[in-house]
Amino acid sequence: MMGVLNHLSTLLLLSLLPPALSHVVENYTVVEQCQNFFLDGTTPNLPGILVGGIVQDQNRYKLICQLFNNIYRFATLYDTANRIPVFSAYTFTGPPTDCRPKHQPWMIEPQLEDIDIKEMKTQGDKKVKELNNNKAVTHQAVDTDYELNKMKLDRGHLFPCSHAPDDDAKSSTFTLTNAVPQYEKFNRGSWKTMECRVRKYLELNCKDNNNKIKAYVVTGAVPSHSNTLNNRVNIPDLMWTAYCCYNNNLKQWVAQAHWGENVQDTKGKTLNPETLGALEGELNKIYNVGVKVFHDKCPINVILSVLEDETGRNLESVEEVEPGRKRVREGSGERSRERSREGSRERSRERSRERSREGSNKMARRTGELKECDEEDGCDCDCNVK
Repeated sequence: MMGVLNHLSTLLLLSLLPPALSHVVENYTVVEQCQNFFLDGTTPNLPGILVGGIVQDQNRYKLICQLFNNIYRFATLYDTANRIPVFSAYTFTGPPTDCRPKHQPWMIEPQLEDIDIKEMKTQGDKKVKELNNNKAVTHQAVDTDYELNKMKLDRGHLFPCSHAPDDDAKSSTFTLTNAVPQYEKFNRGSWKTMECRVRKYLELNCKDNNNKIKAYVVTGAVPSHSNTLNNRVNIPDLMWTAYCCYNNNLKQWVAQAHWGENVQDTKGKTLNPETLGALEGELNKIYNVGVKVFHDKCPINVILSVLEDETGRNLESVEEVEPGRKRVREGSGERSRERSREGSRERSRERSRERSREGSNKMARRTGELKECDEEDGCDCDCNVK
């Protein structure tokens, strides 16, 4: 009898203990902190890859709750065949402090190699090497894939460190499970400028009922058919990102998306804001119909615009874009603008869009081209170590 009671006491004690820290998981719902990186716990829907939160090919795609210094920082769906992430998801909660981490090495995910370590570590970590019996890392990218490459490719962050709120969060973005081979002039050009504009925009427009900044962001990469780095790591054809947040001023949820081809930038290239529906339409061409990035709360055909009246004050409004409507592109360098069609009122709206898509007077369209981020904008976008 005493033995039975002791056994029951042990089971009761174990039931009261917190669950073991998980990193590579079967479903994001296993870890509540990880599930919270998605609006209402709703993960993206990518036909053939992730449907209803369930991975379709468990041997190839791995769900990672990115753990660093015992705290979950963001979530990643990783493709072990192409050795790049499908997407990373995170919450943006405010402007970071001093951006660049000092001497931050790139890390790997030990559990992808069946190494029983539940935190991201450097490939040269003593414990990692010991448990891996000094074998080569096979299911993910490593530093040597990128070092001294002659293709002018960077380690391109999906969760950019410039969007992370503190030093540990910034350091956590330097895992190769959060990076793809990104062409240098794209990564340091139009993509970096877009990340900067979005960051400023989220700071200004994504405030909840408690006036706290919070936005849900998902950034992904579409793999190429055969373009690889070091004959191991897929070089994606397309990069995409989208966010959704509650805007307390408008009392509604708002969303916006960007995407661009992963090629060396031409002069003047910009990535203009698009609707969530337009992005899902592009991804439907690749993954087949059924792509869904966010929860139903997020509008798919509305873009939040921060307008400016005649006195220079910022006035928020929403712009509804008809499904399937294409933007008219004019001029060189892929510059684009909407043309006025409805008289003076439409022209006024168009001028306002050109002045500010991102809620900052300084980061505005000028003659159809977005201004680069600089120190004057208070927007340091050069956080990512290449």
